[in-house]
Amino acid sequence: MGNGTPIGRVRGLGSAKSGTHHWILQRFTAVGNLLLVLWLIFSVLQMPGLDYVSVTSWIAQPLVAVPMMLMLLSIFWHLKLGLQVLVEDYVHDDGLKFVVLMLLNFYALGGAALGIFAVAKIAFTGGVA
Repeated sequence: MGNGTPIGRVRGLGSAKSGTHHWILQRFTAVGNLLLVLWLIFSVLQMPGLDYVSVTSWIAQPLVAVPMMLMLLSIFWHLKLGLQVLVEDYVHDDGLKFVVLMLLNFYALGGAALGIFAVAKIAFTGGVA
């Protein structure tokens, strides 16, 4: 079966079975992002004004703060999944790949945490600065 060529060595081994879960998560976060961003756009368009007081009092409502936090979580998770694929495909040095993936995870987690903290601060203080 051609054990001397690279294709002959991997033929018949099957898939690694690790990409399907990642692919499905990317699609779920994409659908979540689409729905939540559309909600945000339509909600902002229905607001009477876009001044600081109006927006912060709007975000202070629980039915606005929770979807806003979910949107931030979904967007940063989707960002992490997409950039992880790019790094895994195009960074070939294992040490550099590890460092870049570690920085990517810190960035995604930190960005989501910062955004969720900002929304929570507005929500729990009632929009008062």
